[in-house]
Amino acid sequence: MTSNAPRGANSAPSQQPLADSQAPDEGDGVDTSPSVSDRIAKTTCYMCACRCGIDVHIKGGKVRYINGNKDHPVNRGVICGKGSAGIMQHYSPARLKKPLLRTGPRGSGEFREIEWDEAFAIATERLSAIRRTDPKKLAFFTGRDQSQSLTGWWASQFGTPNFAAHGGFCSVNMAAGGLYTIGGSFWEFGEPDWDNTKYFMLFGVAEDHDSNPIKIGLGKLKARGAKVVSVNPCRTGYNAIADDWIGIRPGTDGLFVLALVHELLKAGRIDLDYLLRYTNAPVLVVQAPRSADDGLFVRDDAGNLLAWDRMAKAIVNAADREAKPALTGSYTVNGRRCVPVFQLIADRYLDDSYSPDAVAARCGVSAETIRRIAAELAHVAFEQAIELPVAWTDWAGRRHETIKGRPISMHAMRGISAHSNGFHTCRAIHLLQVLLGTVDVPGGFRFKPPYPRCAPPGPKPAGKNVRPVTPLEGMPLGFVCGPDDLLVDEAGRPTRIDKAYSWEAPLAAHGLMHSVIRNAWAGDPYPIDTLLMYMSNMAWNSSMNTVETIAMLTGKDESGAYKIPFIIYSDAYYSETVAFADLVLPDTTYLERHDCISLLDRPISHADGPGDAIRHPVVQPDRDVRPFQSVLIELGARLGLPGFVTEDGSAKYRDYADYIVNHERTPGIGPLAGWRGKDGGSIGRGEANPDQLKRYIDNGGFWHHKLADDQRYYKMGNRAYLDFAVRMGFIPKAEPIVFQLYSEPIQRFRLAARGHGKAQPPEAERGRIETYMDPLPFWYAPFEEGTVDLEKYPLHALTQRPMHMYHSWGSQNAWLRQITSQNRLFVHHETAGKLGLTDDDWVWIESINGKVKGQIKLIDGVNPDTVWTWNAIGKRRGSWGLKDDAAESNRGFLLNHIIGDQTAPDANGKRYSNSDPVTGQAAWFDVRVRIAKCAAREAGFTEPQFERFRQPPNVEPSPDMLRFGAAFRMKREAAE
Repeated sequence: MTSNAPRGANSAPSQQPLADSQAPDEGDGVDTSPSVSDRIAKTTCYMCACRCGIDVHIKGGKVRYINGNKDHPVNRGVICGKGSAGIMQHYSPARLKKPLLRTGPRGSGEFREIEWDEAFAIATERLSAIRRTDPKKLAFFTGRDQSQSLTGWWASQFGTPNFAAHGGFCSVNMAAGGLYTIGGSFWEFGEPDWDNTKYFMLFGVAEDHDSNPIKIGLGKLKARGAKVVSVNPCRTGYNAIADDWIGIRPGTDGLFVLALVHELLKAGRIDLDYLLRYTNAPVLVVQAPRSADDGLFVRDDAGNLLAWDRMAKAIVNAADREAKPALTGSYTVNGRRCVPVFQLIADRYLDDSYSPDAVAARCGVSAETIRRIAAELAHVAFEQAIELPVAWTDWAGRRHETIKGRPISMHAMRGISAHSNGFHTCRAIHLLQVLLGTVDVPGGFRFKPPYPRCAPPGPKPAGKNVRPVTPLEGMPLGFVCGPDDLLVDEAGRPTRIDKAYSWEAPLAAHGLMHSVIRNAWAGDPYPIDTLLMYMSNMAWNSSMNTVETIAMLTGKDESGAYKIPFIIYSDAYYSETVAFADLVLPDTTYLERHDCISLLDRPISHADGPGDAIRHPVVQPDRDVRPFQSVLIELGARLGLPGFVTEDGSAKYRDYADYIVNHERTPGIGPLAGWRGKDGGSIGRGEANPDQLKRYIDNGGFWHHKLADDQRYYKMGNRAYLDFAVRMGFIPKAEPIVFQLYSEPIQRFRLAARGHGKAQPPEAERGRIETYMDPLPFWYAPFEEGTVDLEKYPLHALTQRPMHMYHSWGSQNAWLRQITSQNRLFVHHETAGKLGLTDDDWVWIESINGKVKGQIKLIDGVNPDTVWTWNAIGKRRGSWGLKDDAAESNRGFLLNHIIGDQTAPDANGKRYSNSDPVTGQAAWFDVRVRIAKCAAREAGFTEPQFERFRQPPNVEPSPDMLRFGAAFRMKREAAE
């Protein structure tokens, strides 16, 4: 069917939904909707980070069926294969059953079962000794948990700065790039205006993140005939249904985006009114090379930012609503040359080095295509602008009778983040959006509350003064505004074990989890005593350079003691990392515990209103396991941590559920925003409500507040929304949030590198800081390309997760394994032909870090210079409850084995983390490889192989076949 709806530039006809989606009655008497449960429990899925609402059907105390909750704001009843297969996740043979204490060599899998009292005693004794002497000798790092407001607060109360979660190896470039530019970012911070967008661009988006909302949104776009453009080396999933696929060369997205900026500037297709009203584009910047304030904003004595009024021909307060600021030109202020921010933008990106002709060969995208995309963006933004008949008032008190918008929206994810140039690429995408005037407008990218916030938001990271038996002065993670905020000692050495917030990774908003094991093993910058990890498979698919990582986990010093003295690990399943722990604390599955999806952490808001959610136990554990969050709270009480005990020293919280209801981060603000106050009549702020969890459960496991029509757009400058955000505790004052196209905090680092200011980098770091701490986004080649022989290693290699799996969890799942139990290396037909390869050949995939063996699949939908595979399908024998002959450990492979965790040595012989130099984001996607066909005798099995893990005590052998549901069927047939 074809659509009669208005179409964006060059969009193809779209599929339409079926008028009648009901299956016809086949007349065979088969009941297609039998009763399958005694009761239905509504909770939140955990099969990916999407956090959809689910209906869990329970029969006889067992999970029988899972479907989507039609009332839930995230998925609106839609459920994916992962969510439906949560049953097999819950009943996985790999589930841990009891606390374990290592008895054999680390990594052997030799344990004995212990009771929880003994486990708590061991952990408490060890952690107490650390807290009394040097709290930073505890490194506490969590993976894909969704309770980071608790875990981060626990670390703060313990007194260790060494806390972070998985964001440092996932998407911190995406978060920091947005938060330092517009006070928000993609995914959990914002979303496209699916109902009004006419032109949608995806950058580096695979199918494992935010999958159901994106699928729902793409369905809306296709139904309306909007154009979808994907920029991605791989044409899978969302990219495969795009109207226009740009098969870009990996790591060049920033160059492509800035070429679009070049074309728009050149054509004058920029929303100047938007720039003047919502950005720092008119703010004057000092131009005084070698001066201590070069590149800083011009301010008056009261600290107000200044601009040049083009009508009054005078300096004015840039925030003066009556002013007519200039965006271009050069002006003298107090004897110094100054120019507006926009002038710097024009000077940089109008340079011929950013022209389509100059960048096309590098990007693998023709100059003609770049010009066409730029023209389409300009056409939709300025010729197809939309206007909603809704009156609203801006921050300055000006009433607007309608809400105007430019209907272009964008979304980006890990394919952009996971490069050593990812931070500036993310900033470039936001620069493109803002120049077009498409942020938080009808049809554009929209903020999800509690965003936007000040760019960058507060607070700053704590950890400058670590003292025994003393909490940190704040939270371990935060946002620095200049060199004085770094966590370094007087000599400039990092004070965190992962080197976050040091000169090596100044804006490391999520920490560097991928650096923890190497640094702890090397004692760089200092040795630690205990590594506490939760739900992160750091001995396998969550680490680069896996072979060396395993050696580090088992490495010993000259005395024979482990270099990482003690490892405590909590997980629900027997993953590859469990075998390297000294003490194992078994977690529950997500259907057996309370969780809090909080506005303090990673909420489920959408652009039309804030929201949060819970999980609650819908079934009881049949094993001796405990939720990690409750375990952490009990450890906090046993250690006597402030906030975890009352004045008499007794435990303040009974468990995590009690914490969720009664904890307050600041007066009146707790983990959940709904049904606050004694009577449950308040939102956002209010006293603790003892019935709060019940109110959530009765409402389907979530709370959501719908914004008024006049609050939904222009949140950065909308008086009604800003007042609401203050009442909710999102922001301290109802002041406009100004987009920072030029980042003064970043410029302060550059000045430090030039010798200005109290805090200055060590001499060896000055050049690196000067180069990469640029206040405007720019493009540079990924680091590995400058150190590798590109003729010897001509191919880029990428990994991504399939839509039906997420992280390590999916490939233990009996239902999902039937879809993918072996990953292939996908190779372009033309590339394979040049190498003499055919479909199904076994090949060696080699980088400068080693080689791995796998089987190939020939395709057309990939950049010819790129090969890619599904991540975390390959498993180590003995893990995840899989049988020894499982395809995952015999034919599946892990590309991580050949991705280096460090850069090549620089001129001084120093090696850095293989990360973005601004944020420390892991550069997973920079690896260069070559592939060659295996010898005939080598074909048919993957390498490298590792010794099989031994199984924990009292683990039943892996079944040949899982027959879930057979008992239900037999009972039903017997009843018939």
